[in-house]
Amino acid sequence: MFKDSYQVVGVMSGTSLDGVDLIYVTLSCSPNWNFQIHYSETVPYSYYWFEILSNSVHMSKDNLLSLNEGYTAELARIINDFIAKNNIQDIDLVCSHGHTVLHEPKNGYTLQIGNLEKIASLLQQIVVCDFRVQDVKFGGQGAPLVPIGDRLLFSQYDYCLNLGGFSNVSFEENGKRIAFDISPVNTVMNLYANQLGFAYDDKGEIAKSGVLNNELFDELNNLDFYTANYPKSLGIEFVHSYVFPIIAKYAIPIKDVLHTFVEHVACQIGKIISKKNTSLLITGGGAYNDFLIERMQNYLPNVKVIIPDKITLEFKEALIFALLGVLKIRNENNTLASVTGAKKDHSAGNVFYYKD
Repeated sequence: MFKDSYQVVGVMSGTSLDGVDLIYVTLSCSPNWNFQIHYSETVPYSYYWFEILSNSVHMSKDNLLSLNEGYTAELARIINDFIAKNNIQDIDLVCSHGHTVLHEPKNGYTLQIGNLEKIASLLQQIVVCDFRVQDVKFGGQGAPLVPIGDRLLFSQYDYCLNLGGFSNVSFEENGKRIAFDISPVNTVMNLYANQLGFAYDDKGEIAKSGVLNNELFDELNNLDFYTANYPKSLGIEFVHSYVFPIIAKYAIPIKDVLHTFVEHVACQIGKIISKKNTSLLITGGGAYNDFLIERMQNYLPNVKVIIPDKITLEFKEALIFALLGVLKIRNENNTLASVTGAKKDHSAGNVFYYKD
């Protein structure tokens, strides 16, 4: 399907479990790739789906198969509602990331639910999805996948940083795109805010009211992941296996946990964004955490921090997965070996055609 422009619904569900992000976008490729987002929405998860997805990492194989069936149907319902609500008539593709339940590339395995073939028939649309599996088969991390979009759509910035469930960075180095996960962010901070009865720490006010615990700060910073060479990526398993057990050893108030973890995130980002007089684009829900941004800037005194308009900030990942789907349908590479560690650049994803 070679055209100068494509009308696409892009869909993303992140590990922070904020909900399902959806956009309707025109992607044009003449002469260079550009975009225009027409509609956007985040659909929060119901209590049922929030709880089941939060605990899915501990499910048996049989239960995961059942969950995949149910979540695929739920995701199709959410997408159909978005299309109907906005009276969207012209759709070339629906491009969906699905929701990551398990991500163990070192064991040759990654699972994003919501990507079963039946989603095309439920939507009556061509669907491109399940973008990570092929890269893992090629020896890659299956992540991050966003950097191809950073290169094609946001090349005016020296660094692109996403602050979601995890922080990840993307930049050019010696003619190659480099990208990797830096640290957990909202996967940790939201859980502790939840324990105080909040969905998240609004603007980082709770964290700001706490104090730094130096011992916890040092122990977090000494995790082996931070000294490992890239390409590297993080999954929720890392948080459950390493981060939560470390924090649990410290009998300190939650506000101090949050304060210390914010400082940890900012410190790790500061180690990566090392070049002076550069520009840094920040997107993702963590960009609303004023305290986190303040602490990051403390570590980045010579970096120009740019927080974009609300739609770009919140929906950049959905936008880029829309682009990945278009690149797939054009049989163009959408996954970079320099980023994931796969044996070659390739065009990832499954294309499902609906049956009447």
